[in-house]
Amino acid sequence: MADPKGFMTTPRQDWPRRPVGERVRDWDEVYVPGALLPIISAQADRCMDCGVPFCHEACPLGNLIPEWNDLVSRDDWRAAAERLHATNNFPEFTGRLCPAPCEAGCVLAINQPAVTIKNVEVAIADRAWELGLAPPRPPDRLSGRTVAVVGSGPAGLAAAQQLTRAGHTVAVYEKDDRPGGLMRYGIPEFKMERRHLERRLDQMRAEGTRFRLSTAVGQDVGAAELRSRYDAVVIAAGATAWRELDVPGRELEGIWQAMEYLPLANRVCEGDLEESPLSAEGKHVVIVGGGDTGADCLGTAVRQRAASVTQLDIYGQPGADRDHEAEPWPTYPKIYRLSAAHEEADALGTAPSADADARLFAASTLHFTGDADGRVRELSLVEVDAGRREVPDSTRTLPADLVLLALGFSGPDRGDGLVDQLGLAMEPRGTIARDDGFATNVPGVFAAGDAARGASLIVWAIAEGRSVAAAVDRYLTGSSRLPAPIGPYDRPMVV
Repeated sequence: MADPKGFMTTPRQDWPRRPVGERVRDWDEVYVPGALLPIISAQADRCMDCGVPFCHEACPLGNLIPEWNDLVSRDDWRAAAERLHATNNFPEFTGRLCPAPCEAGCVLAINQPAVTIKNVEVAIADRAWELGLAPPRPPDRLSGRTVAVVGSGPAGLAAAQQLTRAGHTVAVYEKDDRPGGLMRYGIPEFKMERRHLERRLDQMRAEGTRFRLSTAVGQDVGAAELRSRYDAVVIAAGATAWRELDVPGRELEGIWQAMEYLPLANRVCEGDLEESPLSAEGKHVVIVGGGDTGADCLGTAVRQRAASVTQLDIYGQPGADRDHEAEPWPTYPKIYRLSAAHEEADALGTAPSADADARLFAASTLHFTGDADGRVRELSLVEVDAGRREVPDSTRTLPADLVLLALGFSGPDRGDGLVDQLGLAMEPRGTIARDDGFATNVPGVFAAGDAARGASLIVWAIAEGRSVAAAVDRYLTGSSRLPAPIGPYDRPMVV
């Protein structure tokens, strides 16, 4: 460790965000450009180089966090980039999009603010690109084996890159017109600008990975035919089967799923549309669901100049500090967090009736009310207790011209025929079944990411992609030197 007293003398300092009034007028990332590098070496000095670094266990990728913290504190960006990329294919993605369970597991977090691990990570990744430290790494020779990867989200891309670098010929099949999965059309531009994604895709193409776009496996190409054309197939199609809200009035116009709304806004940023046909401009918006997808809808609606935006969370408002009995360190605690979108909504006063920022906590939707034309106009809700029982005399209504459902996902969408054409066995919860080697019941077909694990964090998706690549490499060649950071049944640390 470069400074043995750094954690005692240096306070935590996060990457500053741009002023709210400035950033809601554009779709650029919310952070102040160039403001991270001047502070990051001192922040890396706060790492205690613990004898047992629990940040390793909290991150499924097994990132070598104390090592690259020390290297950053010494301004050794080349070595830091090497150690970071040793465990993570896409650190500029995770450094921007991951909620950082590593920080919850930081030993310093027992009684102090954690090391800004996420900020150090993204600083290394961005610096690596600036200094030319992330060149393509094509294989020395080809194996003669072919692999199809279905899906180009973080799990599919990680699997494809690992397998390509191992010498296999890899083709990634993506149903959309551009690769990236939810990172392309689900994550708003203000959370991660697409130039970061394009840069990695260019790297992958230079290494030899091929992309087959606008090709839905099961429709545009038969799933069984695909299996017959390749030596192995990896299903990394994501968990895109969204959960519904079965309440009276759901059939009214103006009620949409979050993943019907967000992609259109992203297509405006891509230049495909001049404006979104589902714009929130001038509308009273209610978002049902308190998770990250709901927050993405919130930030998007604010930028589209909604008249008001309220986000409903069925859970009660969490406290500001960890409950050490219910969620002891180093588990990831449910505490009150203020995302950039919530900060914006709070500053702009978008939801006058909210409990905090734009959120109504402990709120359950009862029904929707529409006008004579069949369009939604109101949402009725009720307060619930910790057991989700209705609190008497707590019913209220909110104006609602646009309702967005952000209730999570249950598994892969069965509508494209992929699962049924291959005859894949499924788990009761709607995900693809697999054994302890990531293999499905169909020989040569493997499953990874949200399609098999269920909706999870980007770090788990990348870890799954790296691990399934090792399993496929072993299947094709009899052995593998590729890293496998997790098994298919590993889960985050919980009480």
